Amino acid sequence: MWVVKLKIKHDCTIGNRCKKFNCLAFSLPLSGWQEKGKYYTSQRHTLEGEEKQVQAFIRDLKKDPRILKIESSKNTIFIVERRSGKVIPASHYHPRLFFVRPIFVDRQGFEYWEVASWEKPTLMNFVGGIKKEKEIKVQIERFQKVKLDTIYFPKIMPRLSARQHLAFQLALEEGYYAYPRKIELQQLAKLMKISTSTFQEHLRRAEQKNMPSYA
Repeated sequence: MWVVKLKIKHDCTIGNRCKKFNCLAFSLPLSGWQEKGKYYTSQRHTLEGEEKQVQAFIRDLKKDPRILKIESSKNTIFIVERRSGKVIPASHYHPRLFFVRPIFVDRQGFEYWEVASWEKPTLMNFVGGIKKEKEIKVQIERFQKVKLDTIYFPKIMPRLSARQHLAFQLALEEGYYAYPRKIELQQLAKLMKISTSTFQEHLRRAEQKNMPSYA
């Protein structure tokens, strides 16, 4: 499998506002289609920054005439955007490609894409198409053939050690996270046949890996 990591800058409705309002964005293009010479994309974005700045970002985005539809919940937004021609990277996206992690947009408006394909030429054509657009600046940060287990994919659960997985599974099954709590750490440690301090360490490490997935 081939993976390319790109650093991209263009006239982006999200990236421009990340810079303007000092925010970060974690983005997922959902779909794209063409209609009557226009290109449409539906997208999901999670914004990070000071609450006032995030809300100002959303209010400003709603005024952009390129945004046809927008729905927001706290710091997450769903939008439908309309553009003329292939002036955004998403318009060059190919069905044989797939994202291996969300697009990250930094506070300067730079986007970081990580896209994969079974065939190298598919990726090369994708990058070549973007590079032809004068309005888009693109830099290849990585282009290589990799093994499946080295690629990040969004997961329901992150990778845990065997002990961390068992500790977390026991805590869930025995009601440690229930309210009111049904079991204490000392009892869970006995079930796992280890000391309380060791069990707590396994559980804390598992929680540290798991919690960002639910944020």
